[in-house]
Amino acid sequence: MNTIQYLEDQAARAERLAKRITDTLTIEKLLSFAGDRRREIEVIAARRRG
Repeated sequence: MNTIQYLEDQAARAERLAKRITDTLTIEKLLSFAGDRRREIEVIAARRRG
């Protein structure tokens, strides 16, 4: 599993978990975490493209 796949998996897991819980603060933290991972993916992908 490469870095992008790992980050995508982490983001997707956080998003799935956020849908299953009811605690607003935890949902916000999970979605923030997922957003951070997705931004990391964009940075890595941009570096690889040149």
